[in-house]
Amino acid sequence: MTSAEAPATTHHSVCPLDCADTCSLAIEVAGGRVQKVRGSDANPFTRGKICAKVAQGLPEQVHGSRRLLTPLLRNGPKGGGAFRQASWDEALDVIHGRFSEIIQDHGSEAIAPLTYGGPMGLLAGGSMDMRFFHKLGASLVDSTPLCAGVSSAAWDAVFGDVGGIAYSELEHSQLIVVWGNNITACNLHLTTLIRDARKRGAKLVVVDPKRIRIAGDADLHLPLMPGTDVVLAYAVAGLLAAEGGLDEDFIARHVSGADAFLAEAARYSPQRAAEICGLAEEDIRLFAKWWRELSPAAISVGVAPERNRNGGSGLRAAFALPALTGNFGRPGAGVCDVSGYFPTEGDALSRPDLAPPGLREFNVLDLPRHILDPGDQQPVKAVFIYNHNPVAVHPRQGDMCAALASEQLFVVGSDVSMTDSLAYADVILPASTSLEYGDLYKAYGHYYLQRSAPVLPPLGESLPNTEMFRRLAARFGFEEDCFRDSDEDLMDQAIAPDCEALQGLRPSQLPVDAAIDMSATSSPGLLRGLPPATPSGKIELFSPTLETASGQGLPRFKELSDARGFVLVSPASERRINSTFGGEADHFDDLKCQMHPDDAVALSLTDGEQVRLFNDAGEVLLPLSVTDSVRHGTVYVPKGAWINDSPTGQTINVLIPGHKADLAGGACYYDCTVDIESAA
Repeated sequence: MTSAEAPATTHHSVCPLDCADTCSLAIEVAGGRVQKVRGSDANPFTRGKICAKVAQGLPEQVHGSRRLLTPLLRNGPKGGGAFRQASWDEALDVIHGRFSEIIQDHGSEAIAPLTYGGPMGLLAGGSMDMRFFHKLGASLVDSTPLCAGVSSAAWDAVFGDVGGIAYSELEHSQLIVVWGNNITACNLHLTTLIRDARKRGAKLVVVDPKRIRIAGDADLHLPLMPGTDVVLAYAVAGLLAAEGGLDEDFIARHVSGADAFLAEAARYSPQRAAEICGLAEEDIRLFAKWWRELSPAAISVGVAPERNRNGGSGLRAAFALPALTGNFGRPGAGVCDVSGYFPTEGDALSRPDLAPPGLREFNVLDLPRHILDPGDQQPVKAVFIYNHNPVAVHPRQGDMCAALASEQLFVVGSDVSMTDSLAYADVILPASTSLEYGDLYKAYGHYYLQRSAPVLPPLGESLPNTEMFRRLAARFGFEEDCFRDSDEDLMDQAIAPDCEALQGLRPSQLPVDAAIDMSATSSPGLLRGLPPATPSGKIELFSPTLETASGQGLPRFKELSDARGFVLVSPASERRINSTFGGEADHFDDLKCQMHPDDAVALSLTDGEQVRLFNDAGEVLLPLSVTDSVRHGTVYVPKGAWINDSPTGQTINVLIPGHKADLAGGACYYDCTVDIESAA
């Protein structure tokens, strides 16, 4: 029997992508090819259901025409797409030679890893790769400003480093607030929990500028203007104070800075907030009424509120609402956050002790400046792109393309497929897909730990990240024993050795057909055995730390300056995850500009016609989709498109500004404003 005639077999795996749910998968393989991708029942949270983008996109990612199967060296003008095949030895020799020259001429900090949210396994990113860069002495690049950095900083400012509640607790909640979390696109299984809670009588409020799918189930939808979350939360807090909705006893025992916070909230009357947020005043009052009357109450916050100039302030103000109403401690009360369930050992994996002392760290958003206009600072002369497609993801796409195209920059890239970013590479190393190596996966939407094993051998000459960086370490002559650790060794180092949930098993021994419930033996959570981990030991609505650092002890609202006709919102796509699957056929059919009917009439635009979105940074052409699911004054284009999908050679990321949020230097994707006209 030939391999093509071999019967199909089904294998357990885990979705590796940057999504809260981290679904368990069942992979059908026949003849050495992935035939079908389905959900499996191994994970009790995902229960055999997966999104269409993974079911349809993963086989093409593994076997499609864009798949990289051999190392490549540039063989023509930079960015021109001309490459020749090379052996691994030749490719590693070129990298070693160029990196060594750069270190001799400019120092090791002239080299920078450029990585983000590709495969989310604990080994694929943050293990052998960071050991290599730490030992090399490369610059440290903070990629969290692209996503979740602002949210984490806001959480730490209010609560400190302590975990919240699991999503499963929503079954106990009487009020559920989904705030800027497009759950049907990137947290699918939360939908079922919410719908079940509503059947039991819970009220659902969705705070989102667009009427996303879950908003169709909501008892109240608040379509606020992007960037005004802080004003909405302040208005609700003011109403709670005025109408007897504060839990004074809880505040006295567990909250610091409430008086200062409420004094600032008093500046935002329901009427003023309605005008700023673009909401009906009666809806703001109803939202406050439910916070006053319904308990326990829980919030699920997505990353959307952080993606603007007021991102940190909006999140801090939203986190204040359960504190002011005493919604912590009981089942179903609090803010959803499962980070405390996974006792991972990040330093054991990444080995920061290998790095020379005093390495510089910079915001990933500043990378183009460090390449093109470093001034008196250390210039970046080489980047190593992996687990990332920066051209498709970063704001100010034009600056990123110009930086990568610089002849003064040496670019190494590794990916599964040829991407917009790898087109600028001098050396390309082929990466294995997640189905071709084993890994450990925690989640940010549930408390189940999962292990995967290879479903297929690595295709062509592709390698997992761990083996790629082992070979690089060997070529550079790094002699520490940690560079010889196997993937099994890395797995065993990834989780605290005394973790009771593993029941005596090493992480590398965990079954691949089951998910490990980490909740029973997890650390206590916020006000469930642990106090807030803030300097005061209380929930801090006024942060002395932030006041000293930046004068932002209280959340502040800042108007959007130099605004054009529309705010362009680029939410999660139901066809792509970040930019993953963006280069595949049938995964860009959602690339349309959605506009409210009143705005279309005012501009004499019709559904289906080609329109031009533009500002000083560039322009994009897209078909228009007229729909009342978006609010007046905003337009929507899902994120993650590739340049090949655009007739202008630019995606909407070229339009996104480069200024930063009020916390953690976060990217302000939703501060993008554009004018729109017919392209006819």
